[in-house]
Amino acid sequence: MKGRGGAIRRWVAAASATLTLGFLTVGGANPAITSTLGAIHPAVTNDFQFIAPGQTPPTEDQCYSVLRRCFAPDAMRNSYNLGPLYDQGFDGTGMTIAVVDSFGSSTIANDLNVFNTEFGLPHLCGEPNVTCTPGMPSLTFFKENGPKPKGTGNGNQEDRSGWSIEVSLDVEWAHAIAPGANILLVTTPTAETLGVQGFPQFMKAEDDVVQNNLADVISQSFASTEQGFKSVQSLLNLRYAFTDAQAAGVTVLASSGDFGSEGILKSPVGKGGTELPYPAVWWPASDPLVTGVGGTYLCTDAPTGTTVDNVNPPANCQVTPAQREIGWIAGGGGYSVDFARPSFQDVLPAGSTPIPAEQRGVPDIAYQASSRTGVLVYDSMFANGGLICPDGNPCSPGWYVVGGTSSGCPQWAGLVAIADQIHGGRIGYLNPLLYQIAANPTQYANDFYDTTTGTNQLDPNVAGYVASTGWDPVTGLGTPNAANLLPDLAAAAG
Repeated sequence: MKGRGGAIRRWVAAASATLTLGFLTVGGANPAITSTLGAIHPAVTNDFQFIAPGQTPPTEDQCYSVLRRCFAPDAMRNSYNLGPLYDQGFDGTGMTIAVVDSFGSSTIANDLNVFNTEFGLPHLCGEPNVTCTPGMPSLTFFKENGPKPKGTGNGNQEDRSGWSIEVSLDVEWAHAIAPGANILLVTTPTAETLGVQGFPQFMKAEDDVVQNNLADVISQSFASTEQGFKSVQSLLNLRYAFTDAQAAGVTVLASSGDFGSEGILKSPVGKGGTELPYPAVWWPASDPLVTGVGGTYLCTDAPTGTTVDNVNPPANCQVTPAQREIGWIAGGGGYSVDFARPSFQDVLPAGSTPIPAEQRGVPDIAYQASSRTGVLVYDSMFANGGLICPDGNPCSPGWYVVGGTSSGCPQWAGLVAIADQIHGGRIGYLNPLLYQIAANPTQYANDFYDTTTGTNQLDPNVAGYVASTGWDPVTGLGTPNAANLLPDLAAAAG
């Protein structure tokens, strides 16, 4: 495949030393998802999984009964070794995480309250029936104004109820990882539709957050195929929010995508996209100024997170020898056609998949993503939109098992908030720090869980990639051993 914009790529490489909604997959990666491209904003298809109504979280047996394992906060924290940091008082206190989504959710404060109550997590000022005290972390809102779209039906890509579960995922799980941090929900009045609309509002909102010093880390659970933009220049015109964030020391992360190695061309609102016949990556995760978050199946023990389990569902984890994590088949990753390899990717861990000099490798890091090994999310607005669950009945307010690379992005934002607290202030531009640590063999072995199996060839007709030792275009450098990595990130930030 020929790339595009060679001069632009050279310019970006020098300067740095690239909206589909929320990469949200509810219920699991569906190999047939490419046949329903028109419904990917958000990616709520017939494959999403509702687990239990009401406010009481489901049991693990309920999850096993539908061939999934469901992670609650304690098990997820144990899986990525956060306990020693919490024991030292490092939980993101004093830092603010901005999660950016379309529309928002009218029930998010209540949904977060239920989530926190049921899992014994600290409540935030801003939840209903919570008494605020001095120094207490808060849930606040920033709404970007702009033109509002036409159409809100369930078959339309502007569907608000679908975005609500993305909001619940982002807010609840950023808080689960960094319970001491403030959460700022940043919303816009329109959804992204394969590069046609939405990005200008998102970037303006993020730049307003940066310019007004409202957050320390930004989580973006949305993206568009690089080729979905009218031109390379039209994409570059949106980067100002990231350059301003870098200058201000604000860390920016983005989901790498939920279509494996596939790309989709832009389309008007309400109409299906066109699948590219060759591999592609998604922006903003492909931007060198952004840390791209890829995905894995997390095969640790779901009730505790402390051991590896290759006995219980899903089938993806029932392998011999047992694997802690496996590259998620739908995890976005590959090589950019708009950005050259940035200098921070010049040195990779031994055994890494090579990154061509003329292309940026995506993703940088990874985290649990498949909803077959997904996180539990409480949502009550999702049901109010009239969405139908797999049993043919309207969805109820309650608990869903949710995945997508948009699961890992807000959780990584929580990790960065903790690293900021350890550092005593913002660690800033994350990518150079990650690769600096990974270049040291001892630190790399101690700080990352290196995922070496799995592929992201979701569509057999589009070439994909395989996970390897070191960096690879499925899981990047790997997933975090937080107790070791976060202090090292704080130290590397100087």
